Amino acid sequence: MTETTTTPQPIIPGLVGIYEPLKPYAYPLMRFVVGAWMIPHGYPKLTTGTQATAGFFTKLGLEPAVPLVLLVGTVEAIGGLLIAIGLLTRPVAAMAAVLMAVAAFKVHLPNGFGWTSGGFEHLLMWCVLMLVICIKGGGAISVDRRIGKEF
Repeated sequence: MTETTTTPQPIIPGLVGIYEPLKPYAYPLMRFVVGAWMIPHGYPKLTTGTQATAGFFTKLGLEPAVPLVLLVGTVEAIGGLLIAIGLLTRPVAAMAAVLMAVAAFKVHLPNGFGWTSGGFEHLLMWCVLMLVICIKGGGAISVDRRIGKEF
């Protein structure tokens, strides 16, 4: 496949003035939202919902249930915060991608694809987003960049 080196011309040239200044913020915004949206899924697992979630994990055959709930809650809550601010971005996103893949295929696969029927669509999307974040890292606007270190 031949790679093109020309930049596509905008259909509406006037929009370039909007797109160009916002480009540096697009990826950090996505990374922040993906991380921040994980926090409310993990927080209850670490506080009030540990035993209930452990019971659910046990029914799925995920054992030892309580330590797994604490691991999942930590990856979602603390990991979500770390992804949102861009600290230890790659390893945390990798852990979250694995977590989302397990949830998609262990819990939601029997329900089919569509999220409206409890299928794996939603979890698979989150898994792919986490993989993208793992590959790209924290990016220009991140704590990783600020401290000058990343995995």
